[in-house]
Amino acid sequence: MATILCVDDDVAIGAILGDTLERIGHRAEVVRSVPEALQVLARGGVDAIVSDYRMPAISGLEFLSILASEGYDIPLIMLTGHASIEHAVASIKAGAFDYITKPVRPEQIELAVGQALEFSRLRAENGVLREEVARFRNEREVIGESEAIRRIMATVTTTAPTRATVLLQGESGTGKELIARAIHEQSDRRQGPFVTLNCAALPEGLVESALFGHEKGAFTGAVRRVEGAFERAHRGTLLLDEISEMRLDLQAKLLRVLQEQEFERVGGTQAIHVDVRVVATTNRDLAREVEAGTFRRDLFYRLSVMPIVVPPLRERVEDVPLLALSFARRIAEGLGKEVQGIAPEALDLLLGHVWPGNVRELQHAVERAVILARGPILHAPLFDGIGGHLAGRADDGDGAGNGVVPGPGAESLSVVLRTLNVDEAERELIRRALEVSGNNRTRAAELLGLSVRTLRNKLNGPGAILKV
Repeated sequence: MATILCVDDDVAIGAILGDTLERIGHRAEVVRSVPEALQVLARGGVDAIVSDYRMPAISGLEFLSILASEGYDIPLIMLTGHASIEHAVASIKAGAFDYITKPVRPEQIELAVGQALEFSRLRAENGVLREEVARFRNEREVIGESEAIRRIMATVTTTAPTRATVLLQGESGTGKELIARAIHEQSDRRQGPFVTLNCAALPEGLVESALFGHEKGAFTGAVRRVEGAFERAHRGTLLLDEISEMRLDLQAKLLRVLQEQEFERVGGTQAIHVDVRVVATTNRDLAREVEAGTFRRDLFYRLSVMPIVVPPLRERVEDVPLLALSFARRIAEGLGKEVQGIAPEALDLLLGHVWPGNVRELQHAVERAVILARGPILHAPLFDGIGGHLAGRADDGDGAGNGVVPGPGAESLSVVLRTLNVDEAERELIRRALEVSGNNRTRAAELLGLSVRTLRNKLNGPGAILKV
């Protein structure tokens, strides 16, 4: 039930308005002048207004002007004399939502009020959605004031409006996807889709279909036609995550799409044209992969039109306090808690950690601290478990020269080998890496110094040395 304010000096018309609105389930506040209407508005709760155009002292047109000056954002429907088109036009220009000509018919009132209320509902809903989108975008902003981040964002600003492919290189957890999204948001494709495809997460046999789609019957289980990532990213941006894990034969097909902007679905014969901007990421040195023969040289050059190297967190420690506080406030909001700040000794602890997991590790450490916190300030003991098995502190000059000394839990990375057999030793190392990483194959591969594909083959491929 909505509250409708009706303003008309004619008692009969006021009665018709009130009866019609109450019959359709609304509450009507009927008054005979603008001053009375303003008193009702001051009490609040009015959802829509129906006002006569001609009234003594203050007209409906002047009422519209008063509403605007007082900041009332309520849809107003103007009642005008029969065939008074000039009054109707003047009302709409002055900001009226709609107009009804006299003599008033109940069905006109019902339709106009219903549309006005729907307009208000959609406008309010749109405002909420805009706030959510703004919050969502803020959560995905690249946070940092270091010189390295400033240089990267300057490059993003310059590159985003172009069609150039971008290659983002850096360790896992450094925020490469956030930078890819920033490129999309600052481009003229921002209204288009942003599609992500993780080349390392998909089984090798499904990568081609995930990229290009497939036709019905193209292979066993293809019961319908499916669009691939390129089609879904049409007139938008496609992020190819961990591009270094893509098979060589698919690299050739990807090169053709980048050059021709067309491809064929798996099992199809018709060329499909697309307009897609590609951003690729990798945590490996692609130039070395090219020299090793595991990545195509021509594709490397095509992808790295605009190369961006994202530095690890240990190389931009000045961003740690800003990142930590941002994470803390965002996580606390989601948990319904309040975080006002991070204690100085806790910040010292965060600044002294080497963050092998980069920004992602910092986020998880802060999340754990917020969950455990009993007050609005995050103190050092809340970060005692920092880094878990991988904890490390910056070298204070007494280390062994590698910049890292063991921290709490570091001893759990040790492996005791009771054999000199290479296969058995490798099996034990893989088993331990999976245990330490919680069966996260991507992280386990990083610990072992292998690619995800190589680890997958060792686990599940022909002649696998370890079955899991």
